Amino acid sequence: MNRIEEAKKTYDSVPVPEELSERIMQEVTKMETKRKKTIRFRGLRRGLVAAAAVMAVFVTALNTSTVFAENMGKIPVIGAVAKVLTFRSYEEETEDLKISVEIPSIEMIAEGTGNLAESVNEEIYNMCEQYADEAVKRAEEYRQAFLETGGTEEEWAAHNIEIRVWYEVKTQTDKYLSVAVMGSENWTSAYSETRYYNFDLEKGRQVMLADLLGENYAQIADESILSQIPEKEAQSGMDYWEEDFTGVTEETKFYINEAGNPVIVFGEYEIAPGAAGQPEFEIKR
Repeated sequence: MNRIEEAKKTYDSVPVPEELSERIMQEVTKMETKRKKTIRFRGLRRGLVAAAAVMAVFVTALNTSTVFAENMGKIPVIGAVAKVLTFRSYEEETEDLKISVEIPSIEMIAEGTGNLAESVNEEIYNMCEQYADEAVKRAEEYRQAFLETGGTEEEWAAHNIEIRVWYEVKTQTDKYLSVAVMGSENWTSAYSETRYYNFDLEKGRQVMLADLLGENYAQIADESILSQIPEKEAQSGMDYWEEDFTGVTEETKFYINEAGNPVIVFGEYEIAPGAAGQPEFEIKR
């Protein structure tokens, strides 16, 4: 068990102070008032009225006192203490469609970070809700087109349409926190979406490629990616489309791995056949 896992185990055993619980409930209320839309299954079979209520809502938070953390939990406090929590989760299912949503919240405690966590959490929350709403609408349109072109209700039901929104902690070390937030629909990959959020916990800020690779990050990353393509082609037996690779920019998606190196992630069909999935390239420093 590494140091992070030991710290987490110890931390999770510490009871949450009453005053912290009150703060979290205030944050929950605050976020809920910002929710402008709810998931509706409009127009799907029998109106697609939600058959299942919210399955689970779990909200917790970090201890706001580093003294408490050190004395009670013996947790090492390094820079911006951070933790990823499930802020809201629910599942709803009808005969035609199943949707599962799990929205994370990033809690960060450090001087000088301002409203970083709040702004990031609001962005994540809105992204998850928007993706779910739009995915339901796409499913509605797909069903309508399917039936209008001769498909039957029974054939439609056999599609087992599923929409999923979830997150994954890619890396959490003493220095970096990297989280992926994803949305997918099992009947099409055209609208799948992944966003990565990378943080420097010592400096309490989000990380860009230039922070990790320097001013010449684009050249460094491009050269590394091109040098790795032959090996990936040999391993997969697929030809990568080097001519479609236009180079790394500030908008290029990446996460940080355990070694502290950025891992560039390309979408399906971006530089390789769909069977290659989302190709990843570690850029070693």
